[in-house]
Amino acid sequence: MIQTENLTKIYNGKTAVDGLDLTVGEGEIFGFLGPNGAGKSTTILMLTGMIEPTDGRCLVDGIEVAKDPLAVKKIIGYLPEDVGFYGNLTAEQNLDYFARFYGMDARGRKTRIAELLDLVHLDGVTQKAGEYSRGMKQRLGLAQALINDPKVLFLDEPTANLDPEGVREYRELVEHLAAEGKTIFVSSHILSEVREVCRTVGLLAKGKLVAQGTLGEVARTLASPDGDTVRIIVETGERLPDLEDPEIIDIERNGNRAVVRATTDIRDRLAATLFEQGMHVREMRVEEPDIEDVFMAVYRR
Repeated sequence: MIQTENLTKIYNGKTAVDGLDLTVGEGEIFGFLGPNGAGKSTTILMLTGMIEPTDGRCLVDGIEVAKDPLAVKKIIGYLPEDVGFYGNLTAEQNLDYFARFYGMDARGRKTRIAELLDLVHLDGVTQKAGEYSRGMKQRLGLAQALINDPKVLFLDEPTANLDPEGVREYRELVEHLAAEGKTIFVSSHILSEVREVCRTVGLLAKGKLVAQGTLGEVARTLASPDGDTVRIIVETGERLPDLEDPEIIDIERNGNRAVVRATTDIRDRLAATLFEQGMHVREMRVEEPDIEDVFMAVYRR
């Protein structure tokens, strides 16, 4: 549903996004992670047709954004980091104004707006948007992003202004929208928030895509300085015998417990070997690296 090919953006000789190759499948909740200044917002601006790339291209649902930005805008919704509204209008009036850009008739606008205000818990609020708290504006921004029932939803730091209750409601809403088949692209520098809702992630650093996959896959990739390696924890009831396998790189032993570093997950073969030798296996698992530590190390680099 979302694809970039060598996507590049240069501002005044400085590269903000550097040869980005990214693929997001239909119906995914994708987390776009990276520290502030990594190029996340610039990428979203290119994906939503707000700015043109210096080089490369990006496509949404097969439409090349730079060549037909209006066609893309018809099928996407966008919640920017700093959302703004007409302060002298109510939530309903603001949404009615935006809905007119999509050619919705009066009855269709009224029905859709009522649904959305109920969805973001702003139904019955009569005060004007200029009097809203930041959290209320964020919720109204989410309603505005959904006004055209988009196929793809771009959310830039969506929980930045929400209180804990608002964050919980946001998570539930994202899951609900994904269940409807929408593709959701969440940009954030907050790992804990992304891991709560996103099924796959991409990590951006200094404009480059460092890794992409599930959180576990990305953490394992980044935690292995010498390439793809797997750390397997093995513990037996008896003293651990010698373990031999062509894919074992090294073994750290401690009595009946060991950490086996291998090129691939060889737990099945290890279990079979131990079983043949009459060993009682108490534990055998792949050691997952601490995601926060791995990501913070990348951020610092």
